[in-house]
Amino acid sequence: LDRILAMELPVIVVLAEKKMAVGEVLNLTQGSVVEFAKPADEFLDVLVNNQLIARGEAVRVGECFGVQVREIGASTETIRAMGRT
Repeated sequence: LDRILAMELPVIVVLAEKKMAVGEVLNLTQGSVVEFAKPADEFLDVLVNNQLIARGEAVRVGECFGVQVREIGASTETIRAMGRT
C-alpha cells in the first residue's frame, strides 16, 4: 500500500480552454492577450491523470500560485481517475 500511495501522477489545474485557428495561434506574439469566455471568479478544474477530480480557486502561496480545493468528487471517482491513462 505504501508503494501505491507514493506513486506520482500528473496534477493539472485548468484555468480555461479555447479553440483557436492555426492562423490565430501563429499570429500570437509576446504581449498578446488571449481572451477566454470563462468568468474570472469561476472555479478552476483540478485534473489527475487527465480526469476531473476536484474544483477550486486560485490562491497565492508566497511567490507562487496554488489552488484551494472547494469541491471534490467521491473517493471512488478519484481512485478510478488515478488508474486511467
